[in-house]
Amino acid sequence: MRFDVLTLFPELFAPFMASGVTRRAYEAKQVEVVLWNPRDFAQGNYKRVDDRPFGGGPGMVMMAEPLSACLDAALAARGSRAPVVLFSPIGETLRHEAVERWSASEGAVLVCGRYEGIDQRFIDTRVTHQISLGDFVLSGGEIAAMALLDAVARLQPGVLGDEASHVQDSFNPSLDGLLDCPHYTRPEQWNGQGVPAPLLSGHHVQIERWRRDQRLAITAARRPDLIAAARAAGRLSRVDEAALKKKL
Repeated sequence: MRFDVLTLFPELFAPFMASGVTRRAYEAKQVEVVLWNPRDFAQGNYKRVDDRPFGGGPGMVMMAEPLSACLDAALAARGSRAPVVLFSPIGETLRHEAVERWSASEGAVLVCGRYEGIDQRFIDTRVTHQISLGDFVLSGGEIAAMALLDAVARLQPGVLGDEASHVQDSFNPSLDGLLDCPHYTRPEQWNGQGVPAPLLSGHHVQIERWRRDQRLAITAARRPDLIAAARAAGRLSRVDEAALKKKL
């Protein structure tokens, strides 16, 4: 799959794509990332990409024309139409289900905004999807783009050392959308704290039941909406419900 990224700061992406386990996805071109700078498509000696907002107010606004020309070049290089994604506070909050859809797609063009915002005319005519990471504001869309790329890259075959790793992630449908359970490793005793006995038992059924109960308890405490969703979808067993009732 291919992601074309429109950004005024392409240099931010080089260390990101060369670090950590997900670099395998970029090196193997499982996730191809092509960077485009709207400033390269701006007019005039100063290659201006922003201007003051009509009506006054603080900050600057990214101009529609350089972004549109940059997008045209990216789409032409792809040789096909593609979704155009803008990272924005008004977008749909990014969730695991959406990441899975993007990870199985042909990719998209990711638009990283800066300054006070982007000329609405570009958004109205060129953007097909808007995505938000949550109820907070970043100084630009680059970190949001990296978050999406990282989430997509780690789902590609062979990227993680153990293929079962992402299956156990929080929000994964294989865990019925629940949060993950606590994890422990050596030493068995650390600062006077031990490891829960079921994990040392060697009894796989008992271990899985303990992990399931922990997921249920943590999700009920931290994200009761996920418990409600799992219950509504019929994904909780009688044993699960008994475990939840016991924790109340």
